[in-house]
Amino acid sequence: MVIEIQPTTQTLYDQDYYLWLRTTINQLRTSQFSSVDLDNLIEELEDMGRSHKRTVKSLLIRLFEHLLKLTYWNVERERNEGHWKGEIRTFRREIKDELKDSPSLKPYILEIFDKSYQDARTEASDRSQLSIDIFPLIPIGSLEQILDENWFPEYNHNHHAKAD
Repeated sequence: MVIEIQPTTQTLYDQDYYLWLRTTINQLRTSQFSSVDLDNLIEELEDMGRSHKRTVKSLLIRLFEHLLKLTYWNVERERNEGHWKGEIRTFRREIKDELKDSPSLKPYILEIFDKSYQDARTEASDRSQLSIDIFPLIPIGSLEQILDENWFPEYNHNHHAKAD
């Protein structure tokens, strides 16, 4: 006689993530705390926090990149201005949504602000093929400005180079 053994929640986590999630939620709802796969639950909660931080950082870099392209990539501005402004609006909204859901991420944004701007300078330079020196070293706006849906930097008309 073969006895069927229920998979432990540890192996369930590895074999069927969604079923593990539903099982864990059910165990918590029904106060079966001793059955909960705590190690994986703690790891998942930590991953959620890291994921939100990665999302905010990525959105911030993309927002800066599009503001830089809009401001300094003169030869492409006329053709791409509408698209870039639409992207800027989307990134602003998504960052604000993240901050609304998790206000404690605001200090994190301030912490990564300068580094994210430098990353965006590199991205903008790569994508535009313009010299990185065209894009200012100091961020082109404060956090409040770059998240303000009505704020755009003044366009820089001094650089007409297609590539350096």
